[in-house]
Amino acid sequence: MARLLLLTGGESKAFELDVNEVVVGRLPECEIHLDSNMISRKHARLRRNGSTIVLEDLGSGNGTFVNGQRISGAVTLQHDDRVKFGPLLTRFEADQPAAKSRPLAPLEDEPAVEIGNDDAGATIMGAAPASAGFGLLDVQPEAKLKGILEISRSLAGTVSIEKMLPRILDSLFSIFPGADRGCILLKNESDGKMVPRAMKHRRGDSDETVKLSRTVLQAVMDEKKAILSADAGSDARFQAAESISSLSIRSMMCVPLLSLANEVMGVIHIDTQNPLATFRKDDLEILLAVAGQAALSYESARLLASYVEKQKQDSEMNIAAGVQRALLPDCYPSIPGYAFYAAYEAAQAVGGDYYDIIPLAGGKICLAFGDVAGKGVPASLVMSRLSSAVRTTVEFVTQPDLAVARINNHMCAKAVEGRFVTFVLIILDTINHTISLANAGHMSPMVRKIDGSIEEFDDKAVGVPLGVIEDMDYTLLERPILPGESVVVYTDGVSEAMNYDSDLYSIERLKKVVSASSADVVELGNTIRSDVRKHANGRPQNDDITLMVFGRLQGDATTDVMPTRT
Repeated sequence: MARLLLLTGGESKAFELDVNEVVVGRLPECEIHLDSNMISRKHARLRRNGSTIVLEDLGSGNGTFVNGQRISGAVTLQHDDRVKFGPLLTRFEADQPAAKSRPLAPLEDEPAVEIGNDDAGATIMGAAPASAGFGLLDVQPEAKLKGILEISRSLAGTVSIEKMLPRILDSLFSIFPGADRGCILLKNESDGKMVPRAMKHRRGDSDETVKLSRTVLQAVMDEKKAILSADAGSDARFQAAESISSLSIRSMMCVPLLSLANEVMGVIHIDTQNPLATFRKDDLEILLAVAGQAALSYESARLLASYVEKQKQDSEMNIAAGVQRALLPDCYPSIPGYAFYAAYEAAQAVGGDYYDIIPLAGGKICLAFGDVAGKGVPASLVMSRLSSAVRTTVEFVTQPDLAVARINNHMCAKAVEGRFVTFVLIILDTINHTISLANAGHMSPMVRKIDGSIEEFDDKAVGVPLGVIEDMDYTLLERPILPGESVVVYTDGVSEAMNYDSDLYSIERLKKVVSASSADVVELGNTIRSDVRKHANGRPQNDDITLMVFGRLQGDATTDVMPTRT
């Protein structure tokens, strides 16, 4: 007849499966009654299916295992299968002549589990530290020191957290031979929860899961202190913690992993179920020393990982900066009687400012200038999209107001919330010597006249920035450009540059510098850049700074200036 053999104390206790259905559980009315807090009231069910026995778990808390694998559905048992109900091990014997119960030594990979009163064991545990007879089981102090040195050596040079944590547990198990289970939990930075990152059993093939009392964990985290309980089952601090007794924890230690800022990064927990191997105060001091070394190594590894990741990001950002620089002009067209100047300084590796100079047919030059809201990578992506839209549009539409309207619709098609663009599109006619432009929310270009006075375009003609409202109409502005006149276009990184007193450079100061400067385009551009730096007085720029100057020369000379970009 089929039966289950419960392995207990080196002997076997047989349960005959002589009915069609048998329930295993903690309730006395169960056909197979297992008296343990780790067994659910109705833990599992065995039912006969012809000549076979089928096992089902009934939603137990600690699970049902067959040959080391936790089951979730129905499993047909085979002769000699190992079946565990929680921590209690049984062996299944298929239909055969009944045999008397006999002493049965457990296999090397099967733990013998005693079913008894946990409180009685806890009482014995409380007396263990005071008994000289148990001293033979203690690790000698020199062995503990050797263990700490081994931990330091094993962690030296370890940069992988996944490799470091198991090494810590391995070393702890050599220091504390009575430890049965250990685990390391680390705080998840996203939600602050403690997450198990490493677990270890004295027996590597154990089916049990290392469990940690929430009461103990909360106490360690809140108080930032180590906890030692030589008799956890009767410790008044944890009487309300059902997991202490249900896990048969006789003695335990739990210590925090503290960062240099004295914040809890994680915890180390080890416990024992052996009533003859309780932990003592000097054990806790050893574990605290290990935790300090582990916390330092963990933080160093984390910082190194952050540094490596930062190096990778910096490398990628340098590549991105190179791609963005490639979108800007390398040189300007050589036009008799005209000069050009441009400077681009991103606040970060990449920026959201944009300018371009595009030769068109009929002696016309397109000068595009824009400023994406924000800075950094998001703004640079919008800037690259704007560059593509401008290049594509002006090949077919050269009237500024119509071109800006089309570019606006393109930017509105898949606009990113909050990422609008202020933009000016200027068409310079070098044959008829006129400029025509459309302004989409940008500051008015400044025209420096021959006498040094400043002229700006009417603010009423300034339209809505790109990417805000689709199908917008923009106003066309036109004026001649006379010999000796220069046009200055700039972003708010110039006018809003700040010094250490948080004083803005201001548009008024820019006007004064432009008015007092030379009419020479290159000299004017360099003067503006130098004056902005002088105002900042060493304070790092808080926004991208972009400047473009072009003008008509008084003679027939041609000035071809390479753009400046930093």
